[in-house]
Amino acid sequence: MKTIVTIVFIVVLFGCKESNSERKVVAINNFNMVEPIDIIKAKDITIPVYDYDSFEKLIATNDTKTYVVNFWATWCKPCVEELPSFEKIYDKYKGQNVEVILVSLDFPKKVDDVLVPFIEKNKLKSNVILLDDPKQNRWIPKVDKDWSGAIPATIIINENNRSFYEKSFTFIELEDQLKGFITN
Repeated sequence: MKTIVTIVFIVVLFGCKESNSERKVVAINNFNMVEPIDIIKAKDITIPVYDYDSFEKLIATNDTKTYVVNFWATWCKPCVEELPSFEKIYDKYKGQNVEVILVSLDFPKKVDDVLVPFIEKNKLKSNVILLDDPKQNRWIPKVDKDWSGAIPATIIINENNRSFYEKSFTFIELEDQLKGFITN
């Protein structure tokens, strides 16, 4: 079964046409090495779905890239309000060894009706994945021991540093935190 999922993932990864809206399969190195539990495909949007055990492998990075990982949901007003800041970070730093990953905590049954239209309407260019693991009490403290589980929440991580933030960001605040991770 793992072989079939891997083959399907590779076919989707390399078989998708590039579109003018820059939507793509998640492209960070670790994502290509960790199998999603599912893949949601609609139009030119591909959303890998992970349980926490798979997701944990993705954020256990040891490469030189800096990852800005935001936990959010379409039903969370502060999350939606801060998304433009993450999109600005994506646009400004996409060629500078920085990857923005938007981890949707939307309900899996609402993906087709809510998440996909939200991504289309807002023209999100950052990588979007769905974290589908109902055992929040098990995985929330693994993300950060002090996380209450409230969203929005963000991790900025690279091979040398890791910071967790349980708060909303403006662009300036987010960029200031990111600059502390970027080495020249």
